[in-house]
Amino acid sequence: MTTAVLGAALSSPADLIALKKRALQALESGCTRLVVCGGTGCTSNGSRQVLDALNAELAARGVPLVADLLEEHPDGAVRAGFGGCSGFCEVGPIVRVFPANFFYVRVRPQDAAAIVERTVLNGEPVEHLLFSDEATGERFATRDEIPFYREQAGVVLADCGVIEPEDIRQYIAHEGYRALASCLFGMTPEDVVREVTDAGLRGRGGGGFPTGRKWELTRRSEASKKYIICNADEGDPGAFMDRSILEGNPHAVLEGMAIAGYAVGADEGYIYCRAEYPLAVQRLRVAIRQAEEARLLGERILGSSFDFRIHIKEGAGAFVCGEETALISSIEGRRGMPSPKPPFPAQSGLFGMPTVVNNVETLANVPRIILNGAGWFRSVGVPSSPGTKVFALTGDVVNTGLIEVPMGATLKDVVFKIGGGIRNGRKFKTVQIGGPSGGCLTEEHLDLALDYDSLRSVGAMVGSGGLVVMDDSTCMVEVARFFMQFTQSESCGKCVLCREGTRRMLEILEKITSGRGTVDDVGLLEEVAIAVRDGSLCGLGKTAPNPVLSTLRYFRDEYLAHVVDGVCPAGACQAFRHYSIDPEKCKGCTLCAKKCPVGAISGELKQPHTIDPQTCVRCGVCLDVCRLGAVVA
Repeated sequence: MTTAVLGAALSSPADLIALKKRALQALESGCTRLVVCGGTGCTSNGSRQVLDALNAELAARGVPLVADLLEEHPDGAVRAGFGGCSGFCEVGPIVRVFPANFFYVRVRPQDAAAIVERTVLNGEPVEHLLFSDEATGERFATRDEIPFYREQAGVVLADCGVIEPEDIRQYIAHEGYRALASCLFGMTPEDVVREVTDAGLRGRGGGGFPTGRKWELTRRSEASKKYIICNADEGDPGAFMDRSILEGNPHAVLEGMAIAGYAVGADEGYIYCRAEYPLAVQRLRVAIRQAEEARLLGERILGSSFDFRIHIKEGAGAFVCGEETALISSIEGRRGMPSPKPPFPAQSGLFGMPTVVNNVETLANVPRIILNGAGWFRSVGVPSSPGTKVFALTGDVVNTGLIEVPMGATLKDVVFKIGGGIRNGRKFKTVQIGGPSGGCLTEEHLDLALDYDSLRSVGAMVGSGGLVVMDDSTCMVEVARFFMQFTQSESCGKCVLCREGTRRMLEILEKITSGRGTVDDVGLLEEVAIAVRDGSLCGLGKTAPNPVLSTLRYFRDEYLAHVVDGVCPAGACQAFRHYSIDPEKCKGCTLCAKKCPVGAISGELKQPHTIDPQTCVRCGVCLDVCRLGAVVA
């Protein structure tokens, strides 16, 4: 999209309103829109091929295609394009049909003919592409009827999967940049900060620091230059919230940054996005270029005296750069390592200047708050944590994907109503929340409200919003080892307690899971974890022991079973498995003996075989290759 399509750059709020009316009329003109999920999950599962097949089928049928929504098109014309993530990753690729609002799941290129024939030409749903409830067999034609979405509240994700992220006019049709115009032409910077403060918006990237307070500190700092930084360095295993927002609605983040810049007196911003998010980076670049061409970024925005430019800095994937001072160091061209605080970035941040650092989701909330008011935002969630929170729901749950729920929603509702319960009929065991910096929530926490203060009271944290659900086949000692391996390898090494403490904790956890641990090791592990928590330099180091401390708090019996009883209660740790062969089932095919890497299996052809427990290294190869179920673990 270029300014030639707009006709001219927008030079006033009136121009913005006029464009909004034109774009909205085009979207609601009766033209059929096929919006294919263009998020990373669906794209990796073949949604590009689905879009190509749809366009090819439409062309083959002679259906007029809409190349540009604002251009005149004949009745019956169709537009097929990419939207953002619709959230329900478990059933992708997803295709949404507007204005009929049909919601198609698990779409394949070969389904294009049926979609064009039944839906585009005849206005009917394609039955086999509708979501079907496995328990009841009921099919749902629209998105909001599906149980996965019933308990959700769309604010940040409201436009993801609805608009095409690489067309600024569709964002404008959905009230885009109207909040920025309201700030520039109807509010003072103090008014903007006050509105965000009154809304109670807390940082969605970790500890939940009040956003308005951070803005006010930066606004009051005297300096010749100030900056806004969007922290998009999302590195937690199992987390993809910020990524999906950037891919599905990048303009919401750009608008939030511009509003923040106006509020604190900054004229320049940086988006720090990890290079492993190429689609997010691509869509950000397109969005920035379009906003500049429309005069919604750059000099004299909408004809005002306010200037604001945004740059993209691609990070190299260091987990520690999620910490704000390490991120600032990386933008400055130095190694990403945390710095002591104070001074805080609000006082001395990027290039020594006052800087606001907010994460993607925080900034995406800002335009909605300005448009609808602090009272509207506080009407959702709980008093101490207003608004909604986006979570990535993954693991041993039936419905995985991206969800947005009111702050204060219970863990039970998320796992069993939205998530559909545990896979394969197994029993719920725990949820790891907040990634490597978070903690475990157990069955006793199912009624716990998911908000900052409630989670902190049980030794967990919201973090960036990753929710990894685990069933009763999960070993919690192994879970702690997994996360400790991640944090140890990602430690920047600047402070001794984090660098050496995480290494020592990992060694102890490896010793326990390999069957060599002792009771003293459990005590030492806890002692080291507390020391690292209390003495590390930055927030990442201080929270690195959380998986250890929370599993020790709620699953100490599993640690003791490993070191005292010599068993892994979940049967997950290979070192505690003892393999044998049932002579009644073994037919002497010799396959297990041939595959055993250490020659621990012996026996004659067509005679029952045996495993030497002293030689066996418990690799499990024999169990995997036996076709008769004769190997027992």
